Amino acid sequence: MDPYITEWLNLIIRFAHLITGIAWIGASFYFVWLDNHLQNPPEWKKEKGISGDLWAIHGGGFYEVAKYKLAPEQMPTTLHWFKWEAYTTWLTGFLLLSLMFYVGADSYLIDKNVADINQTQAILLGLGSIVIGVGSYEILVRTKLKDHSLILGAILIVLATALSYGLTQIFSARGAYMHMGAIIGTIMAGNVFFGIMPSQRALVKAVEEGRKPDAKYGLNAKLRSTHNTYVTLPILFIMISNHYPMTYNHSANWLVLMAIVLITAAIRQYFVLRHFGKQKPMIFVGAIVAVIALAYAIAPKKMEFTEEQKSTQISDATITQIIEKRCSSCHSASPTDDIFKVAQAGVSLDNITAIKQWLPRIKARVVDSKDMPFMNKTQMTDEERQQLALWIEQSKLITQ
Repeated sequence: MDPYITEWLNLIIRFAHLITGIAWIGASFYFVWLDNHLQNPPEWKKEKGISGDLWAIHGGGFYEVAKYKLAPEQMPTTLHWFKWEAYTTWLTGFLLLSLMFYVGADSYLIDKNVADINQTQAILLGLGSIVIGVGSYEILVRTKLKDHSLILGAILIVLATALSYGLTQIFSARGAYMHMGAIIGTIMAGNVFFGIMPSQRALVKAVEEGRKPDAKYGLNAKLRSTHNTYVTLPILFIMISNHYPMTYNHSANWLVLMAIVLITAAIRQYFVLRHFGKQKPMIFVGAIVAVIALAYAIAPKKMEFTEEQKSTQISDATITQIIEKRCSSCHSASPTDDIFKVAQAGVSLDNITAIKQWLPRIKARVVDSKDMPFMNKTQMTDEERQQLALWIEQSKLITQ
């Protein structure tokens, strides 16, 4: 596919995914907040079957919201459903995954240093991992384990850890992270499609037929909605993770991912409890401490140089030659790469002045995380990275 067309498709689908994702997660956060802030209604409302109500002000107007214990005596003329936000977020996400990591498997998904697989094998493994992850969740959530949240949660964490590790053994680091995001996102959309919507249809049908709704349908929808709210922050991190190679390019990237999943889920727990008026600041403080500990644990080690290396002066001309050979095919005013036809991220490294301007980013991506050149497409050597690190140290252009 023409790279220019690919870029436009990427832009359009990514933008649509962002918009629909905001709509879905925003609605999810709002209804969790709403459900947790409902107050005990007066008796006359309880007699109508209302279990909680809430008053709010927004945009210059007052709103009164009431929630029925099960359902009203008869259906209203207009009933608003919340499903298309979830479905369109999943559809746009799958299209984006297919465009970036399946059509572009050789560029983004396959890393020959990790596993020697071809495009067809990579696609089948990617789709298979999604089926295994979602299928396992659906089986577990339909058993009696759904009534034992701690046990179910522990099993799901073990399963997620195993999937995370397995994906990093067959895909590029970026591809592994994105597929974990695809698994979680598909589970979330599946919770709407397989659990929440059928339960809501059953409640509506019971009211329309004049029957008392079965409480199990409301409980099932509530359970799956609760699961979704705890994985919203983890999936948001995965969506932006490709911009932070110090996480996905670490040797224990699968463990880093799971640590961030647990930390972000804990942060969500803090806010959920706060909705109930339960102040548990130590959960939030613990999450912050965990982030600091994680950042310290995965911090890149400073390169050590021998006395002979230190005595060797690296010239600007040497660095310019390395950058021109290994980086300029993508990062120049006129890229020559077969995929990237525009200077990526707007970074052009055509001369020593530009190289020094972008040096903090070069150090972070080339020396520290070693995720650039992209997938080491131009085969930069460890010796060249060492020369670049030594030049940075000698020139004092960055405070070490």
